[in-house]
Amino acid sequence: MLFALLFFLIASHALMDYSLQNDTMASCKCRQSTHQVAVYVPWYYWLTSHAMLHGVGVGVVFRWMGFDWNVVAAVAVAETAIHWVTDYGKCAKWYSLHADQAIHITCKLVWWALVAAEVVKPVGA
Repeated sequence: MLFALLFFLIASHALMDYSLQNDTMASCKCRQSTHQVAVYVPWYYWLTSHAMLHGVGVGVVFRWMGFDWNVVAAVAVAETAIHWVTDYGKCAKWYSLHADQAIHITCKLVWWALVAAEVVKPVGA
């Protein structure tokens, strides 16, 4: 179960950060975007929706692995908030794309470690 959890958390990240993030979202989620769509839709809408995709992805993985809704909600909200702040920092050029991705993967490792250390357990475990 632990290997599957880690695999699907990282796969969810890859899906949300690459496959489901189009060029418009990647550009418009940054405060300083000059993309033509950014004139009509504020950057924080784009960034928030992108971060929420990540929260939902992590939440779906946790629910699928048998965790109760309180754990699912807590991890999903935390993932959304951390992803939002991390991508804001990348957009502001506080750090590189590689550092951004390292932070994201570290988050997945933290969620995994909470389960591995039995801080949170699936229902019935």
